[in-house]
Amino acid sequence: MPLDPQAYRPAAALLTLGPDFWDPVRAADFPETRLRFRNDRAAAEIGLERLADAEWIAHLGRFQPLPDTLPEPLALRYHGHQFRAYNPDIGDGRGFTFAQAWDGRGRLMDLGTKGSGRTPYSRFGDGRLTLKGGVREILATEMLEALGVPTSRTLSLIETGEALERGDEPSPTRSAVLVRLSHGHIRIGTFQRLAWLRDEAAMRRLTGYVLRELYGEPGEDPVRLLDLVVGRAATLAARYMAAGFVHGVLNSDNINVTGESFDYGPWRFAPSWDPGFTAAYFDHQGLYAFGRQPEAIGWDVAQLAAALRLIAESEPLVAALDGFGPRFQTALTEAILWRLGVRPRDPATDRAVARAAERGLRASGLGVDRFFFDAFGGRAPDGEPWAELRAALAGYAPRQDGIDPYWSGEPCAMLIDEVEAIWSAIAERDDWGPLHAKVASVRAMGAALA
Repeated sequence: MPLDPQAYRPAAALLTLGPDFWDPVRAADFPETRLRFRNDRAAAEIGLERLADAEWIAHLGRFQPLPDTLPEPLALRYHGHQFRAYNPDIGDGRGFTFAQAWDGRGRLMDLGTKGSGRTPYSRFGDGRLTLKGGVREILATEMLEALGVPTSRTLSLIETGEALERGDEPSPTRSAVLVRLSHGHIRIGTFQRLAWLRDEAAMRRLTGYVLRELYGEPGEDPVRLLDLVVGRAATLAARYMAAGFVHGVLNSDNINVTGESFDYGPWRFAPSWDPGFTAAYFDHQGLYAFGRQPEAIGWDVAQLAAALRLIAESEPLVAALDGFGPRFQTALTEAILWRLGVRPRDPATDRAVARAAERGLRASGLGVDRFFFDAFGGRAPDGEPWAELRAALAGYAPRQDGIDPYWSGEPCAMLIDEVEAIWSAIAERDDWGPLHAKVASVRAMGAALA
């Protein structure tokens, strides 16, 4: 098997948690497996980029076990708050974790699926993924990665030859199975399940697993774990905002304890800095609107704190939780200055720049991507809405010495009309050219920002 012997470092750390955390499952037997997208850039991080297409399909479409990692797919068990209502009847309903490996940065990575078939938690679902859903996840993960948001990567998309009935798109529609590369699949809801079961021993075991395997720290200290998650979650919320991104479904079972965004359904990028902009048509109250995402993520982290009360005192947990707001503000300032392409100076003036940028965006209605493109390097736009920002940016230096060719063109955006056009080319003509062209342009933007 042509694995990269230097980069392929398989693991099976998940097995140390014990069988109470998962159910062994089998992948669906798909009528066909047509490789539509393979992310060799991400695959190279774990030594899989040398696989020929047939081998890729065998392992990432038919799920033959990869060497020396998990011997069978595992559907993980968890609970969660869904739109603030607690649900103990969920878990991996159309996906599973089938391999683990260490990447070049020393992080434990999970290979997980979406659309791989029914599991004990599928309830009334068919366990499948629409091809359109898979294409949308490619676009979301590529764009977020380029914009500096911690995110899962779409490793593979394989069309599976089934006709699916869906109520939210023309049906029957095409099916697919997606593989994502993630820094863990442990969710806040994984901890909530153990609190609901009152299983102290398992809670300590899970706490130790996350600290040891995902954060590289010894021990089973729940307060230390919460503090780490607070920091990562605050950073995620801040980078969502700076990216102009709306996830759409920030339930506690969709928040990874490593602070890595994943599981993209009704996502959208906001066309302007509109706090009330929502992504999900079913979010009638705007619970997960653009401007409410920090609140939503903070609320979810509070549910982790509540779960950890099973094995920790309340006072130190509350103290750790109180750090979310200040850490979010710091992370938002850093993220906005990064997108502006200027070097930080000191906390007070940096925060003034970030606030001025937010106020200008809100007052002007200018597109988020247009603004950050035009302002890169500290060039505030002309006009009254930007007077405060122009003054705040005085004395700031660009963080890049050279000028990347990207900045002489047009901003790369990912608004809904273009997403739909990319899908229409596939649905109507089986034309994958626009998708691959968009991925290339997004990666060029990411290189320019980096």
